[in-house]
Amino acid sequence: MGNCSGHDFSIPPGKGPHHVGCTDLMVGHTVEGTFFRLYYPCQLSERSENPDWVPTKEYFNGLADFMKINRRLSERIFNYLFGSCKIPATWNAAFKPNTKHPVVIFSHGLGAFRTLYSAICVELASQGFIVASVEHRDESASATFYFKEKSTPEQKEQTSNQNIPTTHANLVQQWMYYRALKTGEPEFPLRNKQVKQRADECIRALDILFTVNSGNMVENVLKTPFDWSTLENSMDLCRIAVMGHSFGGATVIECLCKEVRFKCGIALDTWMFPLDEVIFPQVKQPIFFINSEKFQWAGNIFRMKKLDSATIPRKMITIRGAVHQSFPDFTFLTGNCLGKIFKLQGNVDPHLAMDLSNRASLAFLQRHLSLERDFNQWDQLIDGKDNHLIPGTNITLLQSAL
Repeated sequence: MGNCSGHDFSIPPGKGPHHVGCTDLMVGHTVEGTFFRLYYPCQLSERSENPDWVPTKEYFNGLADFMKINRRLSERIFNYLFGSCKIPATWNAAFKPNTKHPVVIFSHGLGAFRTLYSAICVELASQGFIVASVEHRDESASATFYFKEKSTPEQKEQTSNQNIPTTHANLVQQWMYYRALKTGEPEFPLRNKQVKQRADECIRALDILFTVNSGNMVENVLKTPFDWSTLENSMDLCRIAVMGHSFGGATVIECLCKEVRFKCGIALDTWMFPLDEVIFPQVKQPIFFINSEKFQWAGNIFRMKKLDSATIPRKMITIRGAVHQSFPDFTFLTGNCLGKIFKLQGNVDPHLAMDLSNRASLAFLQRHLSLERDFNQWDQLIDGKDNHLIPGTNITLLQSAL
């Protein structure tokens, strides 16, 4: 898919003890089905293939639509910058058995899709987690796809994208792109409807993992060669967390309200606007807000503070010099100049910002999933005790408002 412009920018590999594999699973070919990328500890293989970071050109088109730029021009630019960039995980690698792994469901932000947070997902998998990165079909992803059954002669002549194998020849690929607000359309009803659907999609992904873990077969619409039966009894389903960025952070809170199987949530630079405040008292699990210094504002932090509890752990830290795009993979794939122009990087080294976020997340997960790991070596980060962190928020809130 192009030549990554000759630069050596790349998504960092996991720092944990496990090699990481990934694969895609689509259960149900219709728009109501479930679609996610799975990251998992894998066996080391002599023959390995790293998947493209952006799977097909349609995702470039979706990003162009979301950014309101010309598709033809943007495809050339994106292809030049990112076309040959790879995810640092082995595609369809054999699962590494012999232990039960805690589970994380990950929800992407507005205008993103399932592969754009691979640095976070790969790191979690390298540390022993099984991670399902959901691709949402609420029209908040820049692009996603499903399948319809062929019905017309014209459709029957079409073929699916060669990079996306399907289970049988009777299906035709349907692309769904980001839906922008219409002129004069109020935003809250749309976003509130979407966050509810997003939470349902995360819960369905969790249901599928329960099915796989029990040894029951699931039919993958995408005919990938990964052997799902190897995941039988591989998951510690008493230790499940939900995690997400921006709109995905709001999805975390909606998920915690709807599903008690999620034992805790990590919300990265959360956009609180889509949520009904009436659900806040119903959220009983620990929440960790990890914010960037440059994105948040008083009204958004005020809504986060409404989730504070005297009895349930609710933590917040802010990464100094970080921007909203310090969490997706884009932050690693542009130079310092381009990164600053397009606000993909802040004034903090992107690797440092990601390490702080990931290590604080791992410490939080150990604490609230009762893991027997060494992630507690980073416990101080949960309280913002680091020169690059701010305990709580950098945003000044009027005491009277609180």
